Amino acid sequence: MEGVSVRKIKKICVFCGANSGKDVAFVNAAFHLGEVLGKRKIDLVYGGGKLGLMGCVSTAVAQHERQVLGIIPSAFTINNLVGETCGKEIKVATMQERLVMMMELSNAFIALPGGFGTLEELFQMISWAQLNIHNKPIGVLNINGFFNGLLSFVDHAVKQEFITPRARKILISATTADELVDKLQAFRFEPDPALSKLKWSPSSSQKEKLDLTLRL
Repeated sequence: MEGVSVRKIKKICVFCGANSGKDVAFVNAAFHLGEVLGKRKIDLVYGGGKLGLMGCVSTAVAQHERQVLGIIPSAFTINNLVGETCGKEIKVATMQERLVMMMELSNAFIALPGGFGTLEELFQMISWAQLNIHNKPIGVLNINGFFNGLLSFVDHAVKQEFITPRARKILISATTADELVDKLQAFRFEPDPALSKLKWSPSSSQKEKLDLTLRL
């Protein structure tokens, strides 16, 4: 990536399905992503357990002797619902606490194929980036066109002026793990000038006044 400054990424949070999906390519890609992270000396943060694609990527990272941290709601650990986490495990009380901790402990985020939970996590991180809560890169690994429909919808929302072109740049996509990590490392955050005025520190007694024409 000659001529492009590269951010240092030490920990990537991966959102993905607790199922393996219909296409074996999803499993293969999850294992390969774990291998790429391991070879690049990048540690993993994920949702814990060993089910589906979550188990695939965490196993691969651990096999390359990188740290694996699973952040899991206590409710999921009852009766060993999701299996043993491959690495260190932190138990939290709520799903929201889990996501906040993932954000705080990670340098970047990748979404693999998954269901509603994966999509919720992905769009929560995008929304928080838009609101200037964090400035970390976010990408989807578009395996066999899995995210084509989603990306088309986002582009449609841009055309309909519900998402700004600036905000659209927050979501990165690539078809291979190496390409996606390269793009995450090259990402440069462009905050919305109005939203960048928001103060999110606990001591803030009030938020800055926003232009009401903003499309959130």
